[in-house]
Amino acid sequence: MTTKIGIIGDGHVGCTIAHELIVSGLVNDLVMIDVNEGKVQADAVDFEDAMANLPHHVNITVNDYAALQDAQIVISTLGKITLEGKGDRFEELEYNKKQLRPITDSIKQSGFNGILLVISNPVDAITNLYQQLTNLPKKHVLGTGTLLDTARMKKVVSQQFHVDPRSVSGFALGEHGNSQFIAWSTVKVLEQPLTELAQSHDLKLQDLEDQVVRGGATVFLGKHYTNYGVSAAAVRIVRAIVSDSRTEMPVSSYQEKYGTYMSYPVIVGRDGIVARVELALTPNEEQLLEKSATTIKEKSQA
Repeated sequence: MTTKIGIIGDGHVGCTIAHELIVSGLVNDLVMIDVNEGKVQADAVDFEDAMANLPHHVNITVNDYAALQDAQIVISTLGKITLEGKGDRFEELEYNKKQLRPITDSIKQSGFNGILLVISNPVDAITNLYQQLTNLPKKHVLGTGTLLDTARMKKVVSQQFHVDPRSVSGFALGEHGNSQFIAWSTVKVLEQPLTELAQSHDLKLQDLEDQVVRGGATVFLGKHYTNYGVSAAAVRIVRAIVSDSRTEMPVSSYQEKYGTYMSYPVIVGRDGIVARVELALTPNEEQLLEKSATTIKEKSQA
């Protein structure tokens, strides 16, 4: 099966995803779109220069929305990270909203009818807008959400217990932003609930959560953007869609109960969101989830 993927936005994240898709062999045809014609053309030529030394061949098309017609997946990475001076992803909202209308019009005109994966910040609000403006089914429009934040949590916990991050389970939920939280009741390591291990190892969950937040801040403050962590999250979602693996992941999806897009575990496959997951959260975690949903909706309308 030939896989065709479009990437809208060729900044730090967009070109990192393109590179990972090309090197991994996940894509056969790649459509790269960016308003900076010189940058996107240069990256396309650079990728083509690498092709003779790579195990996979990829056909690359630049700045042609019509080429998205038969794409299985379109990934949005557009944004302006320099606007996030106060560390709030909603500082990009107005700028990104202005970019969306011509982009979604072009997507619709192309006849694209695949899965739309959004990384653009604030991801929950922008994912919601993409769905409304494209009229694609809600199950076909999703955001990377807290998949990255969940990975950061797994890293912190794994380092504490000296295991691989993939040996830690559990989720960060809600907004991919300041109102998100780690649902510690869902976290397990060494086949034991972390809430119990924390007591026996004299660990404070708030200290661990602070480490998760500091890790993201360290990356941003050190180079003024993030790219590898979120790109790995995006490519993992792409792999689940392309392979129809039906993988459980906390991605930004439409939550009917709360009337907004936000992160909660769902099953991801070839048809996008193919099933819902129900967590047995604590009353406090339920309150935090509702508070996060309210925050997203209020800030989206501000």
